[in-house]
Amino acid sequence: MSTPVKEQYIIDAEGNKTAIILSIEQYEQMLEDLHDLAIVAERRTEQPVSLANMQEWLKEDGIL
Repeated sequence: MSTPVKEQYIIDAEGNKTAIILSIEQYEQMLEDLHDLAIVAERRTEQPVSLANMQEWLKEDGIL
């Protein structure tokens, strides 16, 4: 298990944060989270599926 890496900031001459340096792991996790959020946004108008229907579909597909 890796040790969490704290982000680092780049500051301007006045001490204002202007950019951030992330580990590759943090960056990849952020990209994955953004992708997940995009999928949720795309599917927000879909109707929910009941557990019974999902189980039936999975049995029909041989998954259950």
